[in-house]
Amino acid sequence: MEDATNESTIFDGGQFLTFRLEQELYGVPIHTVLEVLDYVPVTKLPGSKNILKGVINLRGAVIPVADIRIKFGMAATVQSNNTCIIVVNVNASTEAGQTTVGVLADQVMEVADIAASDMQKPPEMGTGIPAHYLRGIGKLGGKFFMVLDVDSIISDDVESFTKTLSPL
Repeated sequence: MEDATNESTIFDGGQFLTFRLEQELYGVPIHTVLEVLDYVPVTKLPGSKNILKGVINLRGAVIPVADIRIKFGMAATVQSNNTCIIVVNVNASTEAGQTTVGVLADQVMEVADIAASDMQKPPEMGTGIPAHYLRGIGKLGGKFFMVLDVDSIISDDVESFTKTLSPL
């Protein structure tokens, strides 16, 4: 019986930062999160991809800000009182290596402790999000949240981000 449980979980539970995009609940492993910022104005960059909304100045560092709603086929984020920027470390599959990126969220909910038994493999269809962008499904109270693989979501665009930010 224990083996069946281990097969259905994709990784140990742990702490996840949960947030909302539209009405859906998502989460990322807390170890990938550097900080959560209240929304600050983003400086737009001409010629950048739609997902790259622009950059912010974070204590002297230029941080690209991505709107992953666009990548998920949703409308672009509309700034509200609850809009936040989740600053995460991304391990890119390019020569850029690890980079820091801000990700827009409609609302940050909480840091949740999730047991391994409350983590499941993501469904292969029906989520509206490509399966390789998901690490799993977590259960929080009576609700489910999709655990995102931020590395996969952002790594496709890191090269574009770094080229946009590189000096001429």
